Amino acid sequence: MEMIPSDPVMLLSYVNLKLRDYYDSLAALCDDLDIGEAEIVTKLASIDYHYDKERNQFV
Repeated sequence: MEMIPSDPVMLLSYVNLKLRDYYDSLAALCDDLDIGEAEIVTKLASIDYHYDKERNQFV
């Protein structure tokens, strides 16, 4: 399992890079990396970023 950043700002950068370059959805990223989607969504919501399906990124 790949280690993901625990700091929300670093996580934002990491997740958006992965979504941009490797995955067509948040669900695909979470499934492939075996991480909980709710965990990512909650942590990024804490810094006021939310997943935009159409853009496939957190904005």
